[in-house]
Amino acid sequence: RFSCRRSGGGLVQAGGSLRLSCAVSGVTSAFYAIGWFRQAPGKEREAVSCITNTGVTTHYADSVKGRFTISRDNDNTVYLQMNSLKPEDTATYYCAADLNFWDSGWSKVVSYDYWGKGTLVTVSS
Repeated sequence: RFSCRRSGGGLVQAGGSLRLSCAVSGVTSAFYAIGWFRQAPGKEREAVSCITNTGVTTHYADSVKGRFTISRDNDNTVYLQMNSLKPEDTATYYCAADLNFWDSGWSKVVSYDYWGKGTLVTVSS
């Protein structure tokens, strides 16, 4: 069963950086994607970025392009490096696994089969 050991998150000033990580285990699919989503209070959950397990394909939401970078290592840990953080990046961030990845579905919540627990990121102005 999918599990994600999270680390990172916390409080940072605007312009600062944080790195989230998700150590993935329990995924048996040969090809899958790990996505990062976020949800601010009172708002819907939105896609931030995703990466396939091969590392070949990545996607970013327009709001984070050029500031966030997703990557993975050989130990199945997925990282989300967040630079130039803004107050509007404040949210609870979730990682999720899509076992039937397709490009056009990367940003849809319903595409993801398993979800990790959220981690709070707070950016102060």
